[in-house]
This record gives sequence, structure tokens and C-alpha cells, in this order.
Amino acid sequence: MGDLPARDRYKLLVSTVVPRPIAWVTTMSPAGTVNAAPYSFFNAMGDDPPLLVLGLMKDGATGDDKDTATNILATGEFVVNLVGEPDAAAMVRSAAPVPRVLSEIDYAGIATAPALRVAPPRIASAPVSFECVRRETVTIGTGQVIVIGEVLVTHVADAFVTDPKRLHLDTTAMHLIARMHGADRYLRTTDQFALPREPYDPARLEGSETPPAA
Repeated sequence: MGDLPARDRYKLLVSTVVPRPIAWVTTMSPAGTVNAAPYSFFNAMGDDPPLLVLGLMKDGATGDDKDTATNILATGEFVVNLVGEPDAAAMVRSAAPVPRVLSEIDYAGIATAPALRVAPPRIASAPVSFECVRRETVTIGTGQVIVIGEVLVTHVADAFVTDPKRLHLDTTAMHLIARMHGADRYLRTTDQFALPREPYDPARLEGSETPPAA
């Protein structure tokens, strides 16, 4: 894939690696301007410590870091908010190329709530928000910055907590949405099926060649 133009590589990745969860990231500039932007190059990467990873693409026209990466690199703090379907329109609106001196929070009419351990606010209507600090930054190539963040605090809206002691959540009721292929395509996560994991069964290998021991 390395011999393809960058735009073609991007098309192949986003058309095949689906569905992708959406990180609606809030950050704050050193001057105090709050930024909100959605990213679908995002996932959880571990639990000890709890880690989230963001793939932050640079501005295609200038090659500069966008607001989210600029703020995270400057302050080391950010909040990842998950996106429920009721917030879909505001999330998309916050992706507009708002000038750096303005806030997407104001532009998109997004209500916020204070975070507990970081300066950027969380999005009040988000089903789940993760307060994070930057632990590592990986720069490979010229078009992207990969940020690994450690989760300090997790907020889950009370409506989705079914058993606080056992940390059981009604994830389906959150109506989270995910990014799909192509422009403007999203997925509801309410169409699910269960497929229990099978125990190891040696009989399945009978009559087949046994691989050598490692």
C-alpha cells in the first residue's frame, strides 16, 4: 500500500476497517479556548494502565497539526466523549473548519460539564466520557500524530448503570454510533448477536496433521 497516494491509502483504510468507534475529543488551548472534534481513528489499547489511542490527522492543506493535536501536545490533557445517536448532529457540526480562535462548543451549541482531574470539560450529554492525560506521542510519517492517553476518570451517565457494585452497564441503551465506509456514513450499534466462545476440543484435530510444538 505504500506506493499509493496518501488519499488512496486513506480510502482503503476507512472503507475496510469498520465499524470504528468515534472519539468526540474535547481539549483546551493554553489560552483557554475549548475545542471539540470527532475522530474515528480511535480505540482502547489496554487496562493496566487503562489506555486510549487517537490517530490525529494533520491539516491536508498546510501539513500543520489541527487544534486537537496542538492542544494535547501543549497541555497534555484531553477528554474522550463517546457519541450517542441523539448527539450525532452536534458531533458532525463540530467537525466544521471553525477558526482556531473560536470554540466548536459555542459553534455547535454543545453543553459541557466540568471534568474532575483535567482542565478540558466533558460533553454533558455524552453517555460516557474519559478524562485522559497524554502518556506517549508517536509520529510516523508527516501526515499524522498518534497520541496514547491514560484514563484518569471515567464518567458514565446514571441512566446506563444497571449494577454499580459489579460495574454492569446497559451499553445497548447508550445508542452509540460508529463510523462506516464512505462519506457521511454511520452505523447504529443496536443490531447485535451473541456467539459464545467455545472450549478447546482436541477431537477437532483428529485425522489432521499435528503442528510441531513451539
